[in-house]
Amino acid sequence: MKFSVFSPWRPFLLISLGLFLLCEAQVNTEIQAGPLYRVVGSLLSISCNASGFSNPNSKKDFEIRMKDPAKPFQEINVMSTRESDFSYARFSSRIRKNEISIKHVDSNSIIFEIQYLQKEDDGEYECTVVNPEYTYNGVYSAKTVVKVIDNSLSVTSTDPPTSLSYDEGEALSLTCQASTNTIQHVHLAFAWYLHKEGAQDAKPIISLDRDFTLAPGEGFERRYRDEAIRLDKLDEATYKLNIAELEQSDQGQIYCQAQEWIQDPDRSWYKISQKDAEKIPLTVKAKVVTSMSAVQVSISAQNAVQEGQELLLSCGINAQNLAKRFFSVAWLWNGIELAKIGPTGILTVRQEYIDRERNGELKATRTLNNNYQLRIKPVKTTDKGSYSCRAWPEERGEDGNFNQGADQDSQPMDINIYTPESGLSVKMENVTQPPAPGEKLKLICEADGVKGQLSVTWKRKASLSTSSLFATIISLNENGVTDKAGAFTSREVRVTRPTTNKFVFELADVTELDSGTYECTVSETQPNGKTQSQTTNVNVNVKSIESAVKMALRNREPTVTVGNDVQLMCKVSGPRVPMTLTWSKETEDSNLNTIVVLYSNGSISWSGDQYRYQVQVDNQGNTVMHNLKILRASHREAGKYQCMVSVFQHNVYKKLSPSNLVNVQVQNPASKLAISSNHIIVQRINTDIQIDCKVTSRTSEISLYAVTWELQQDAGSRTILTSDLNGIITFGKQIKESDMKRISMKHTEGPTFELTIQQVRILDKGIYMCKVEEYQQDPWGEWYLLSNFNVFHVIIIKKVEHNSKQLSVGKMEAEMNISIAEDFSIPCHITQQSSNESQFHVTWFRQQGTEDKTIFTVYRNSTLKASDKNAVVRYDHPSPRQFDLTVLKSNAEDSGMYFCEVEEWIHAPGDGWQKHAVEKSGNLNVTVAAEGHAKATTDLTWQATTWIPIYAITVLICLCIITILSCKLCRKKTPGEKKSGHPLWTEQVPLDINS
Repeated sequence: MKFSVFSPWRPFLLISLGLFLLCEAQVNTEIQAGPLYRVVGSLLSISCNASGFSNPNSKKDFEIRMKDPAKPFQEINVMSTRESDFSYARFSSRIRKNEISIKHVDSNSIIFEIQYLQKEDDGEYECTVVNPEYTYNGVYSAKTVVKVIDNSLSVTSTDPPTSLSYDEGEALSLTCQASTNTIQHVHLAFAWYLHKEGAQDAKPIISLDRDFTLAPGEGFERRYRDEAIRLDKLDEATYKLNIAELEQSDQGQIYCQAQEWIQDPDRSWYKISQKDAEKIPLTVKAKVVTSMSAVQVSISAQNAVQEGQELLLSCGINAQNLAKRFFSVAWLWNGIELAKIGPTGILTVRQEYIDRERNGELKATRTLNNNYQLRIKPVKTTDKGSYSCRAWPEERGEDGNFNQGADQDSQPMDINIYTPESGLSVKMENVTQPPAPGEKLKLICEADGVKGQLSVTWKRKASLSTSSLFATIISLNENGVTDKAGAFTSREVRVTRPTTNKFVFELADVTELDSGTYECTVSETQPNGKTQSQTTNVNVNVKSIESAVKMALRNREPTVTVGNDVQLMCKVSGPRVPMTLTWSKETEDSNLNTIVVLYSNGSISWSGDQYRYQVQVDNQGNTVMHNLKILRASHREAGKYQCMVSVFQHNVYKKLSPSNLVNVQVQNPASKLAISSNHIIVQRINTDIQIDCKVTSRTSEISLYAVTWELQQDAGSRTILTSDLNGIITFGKQIKESDMKRISMKHTEGPTFELTIQQVRILDKGIYMCKVEEYQQDPWGEWYLLSNFNVFHVIIIKKVEHNSKQLSVGKMEAEMNISIAEDFSIPCHITQQSSNESQFHVTWFRQQGTEDKTIFTVYRNSTLKASDKNAVVRYDHPSPRQFDLTVLKSNAEDSGMYFCEVEEWIHAPGDGWQKHAVEKSGNLNVTVAAEGHAKATTDLTWQATTWIPIYAITVLICLCIITILSCKLCRKKTPGEKKSGHPLWTEQVPLDINS
């Protein structure tokens, strides 16, 4: 199908295109959806975009404002791309330091950033695009909410931050703990990093991302596939790195890192916090393989040794040029390295044997170039097992450092430790009542058959430990001197000896990680110098913190009135452990907004408006009552509240199950609102009507009102207009623009709300409802709906019927003789009309034979139309009822019979304007002389229209005068009447008829 330029479809297509472009051009502003949870000190970044401008390539200006939760009705200017002095003092100093900025992404988009968030930055942010055009069409601003929370991420390494030195090929195990106290739903990502010397950035060894996906770092993929590198999550907060065989490239600073991620409303994940543990220097010595690297290793010892005696382990090595070379030798028990002599003769022992080496119970020496000896005295029954030796050459480099060669192991040798006949026995009572977190663990070890001096050593094998070895906790020697192991130097642990044969072990502030097998070893030194030992153990399970701590939340009054206080009580029962308690309120989308956090160290961190709340803590032994008081509650404080406890022990947060939700309902105070009205109103059509809605009783002198007028008819209900709290009137969507001009509302004293409708119509009848809403101000300045009151008014409109025959037009007949080129007028005079609101349609005709030809027409809307193109006419309207048409410069063809016709139109409500009556005037016969001049004469009937009324009035006046004079004359002729005064006439001489 083809369309020409002048196709009838062209206007339709142009209109459609214009409407399409108009729709496309509507402005829309979008901002990143909230709430956005960010931690103190982190970066806040908010995107804002505007679209729909007629010139999308022009650079738009943007303004950022915010509202503080403490003052929700006060806008605070933050920053503008157009005005340098736009910012309030609250933000101006940070803007000068470039801590707050706005950056244009393109002409229509910006990024708003705050580098270091503060608690005061919590609130509602609004992004507004400055309109560069003359008209407004669309949405020019958008809002989002930012919640600033505390940074509670904790990351610590359980290994000491001292330097670690390993040989190439040895195994490495490191442990790290990461936890958070954030009550919002967050995910933790965890990784181990290696920062090599000289490298700009650290590289991940292995990581666990926020989606719980495990992945090796670059350069560690092969060893990860071979399971030589592992990341094990031991519990909720403990992560362990295992490297089976260290390589020289692993040398550097090693540390763990945790990241806290939260999901924003747009479903994207955002990193809100990141922390690193202390870096641990790691040295890995290289293994050097030479041509003389072949080493033969052997072990020799007694197959059986009595407990308390000495165990001697001899390692022999055989290699070329032995005297001029350096070697390292290690002793292994059940495959675990116990001790090692380095190339320079320095002895290093495993952590579990440090105390025995310090007490002289373990010694290692080099007796010959090819012989190394390890002595353990007194030997214990727990020392039995499989022993072997391992040796490797060490080559000294030019820098003086040793490089490790290939190692070689001896054949393993099983050694039995037997107990001699002795009266020494040790017993320990089982733990009948498991300790709760935070409590003290107490174990009693008792020895019988004692003949010499006693010493005791306490060890533990943790439940989560993968090692079969017991780790020393503390020991007490014969002289009463205690010695704590390095891992327990920061713990409160002690051993006492209340009696000669009884030892008491106490470990304070236990946690679930302290669960395991505890071992008590009592050693007796007899008078002959011989030593024998007895060992016993017991299993200890520390209660979980979840089972030990109980919480309950309640409130005294579930429903309160606006302005009254609300008190919530959170009862926490359980052991006395460091606890952090968080008060929160549930939002409409089931998120939790923090109100306040009470930390275990006594500090308090508020979120939102702290002036609306008070907190109180009451310690009652093993029960702590946390009270939250809501001051002068408003409807904003209504909702569900919750308390949550987390335990912070040994640098780890343990979040417990939250309390029950408690619903706080805030009700309005009693309302005194009452309205009076004139219920039935009868009104005539085309008159003005006023409907009053008067407040006869109100709750407060400061009450504000919103008023809505509705009209209920058979066809349904519709809103006429609404007046808000500020008195701004808005018409209903169904009200036509023409009706808006005759409808108004006025607010007078009382208060009274007057609805006025001008020129009422039949369609205005119905039931009018006045809906009054009373608003009160809550304690914080916010207006809330207190009550509403509806009154009804029945409006009856009476229709005034018009008489159908009241229109009258002058009917005088006339003749007129005029000369050529003279003007003549055709009058049209309305003498009576049916209504004051009538409108007229007037038409002048000329009769030609049997046909009436239209000359000129005046329409109701004053539109004029000349129908005879040959006639030159002039229209006059000197008065509302007088219409004149003058024919100018007449000629012979203008001769004929003329008259006018009047149509009367009246507006009928519901039907619009209708023709009510039609009347014709009298005829005017006009003769235009072809030659000479003629005097215009008129028929007596024509002149009568002017002279008859004058003549009649003159005659009437004369008759009145004659009547009065006649009465006077009659009185003078009455007999006996005395003459008084002067005569009415002047004195006259009698007429003498005879003379």
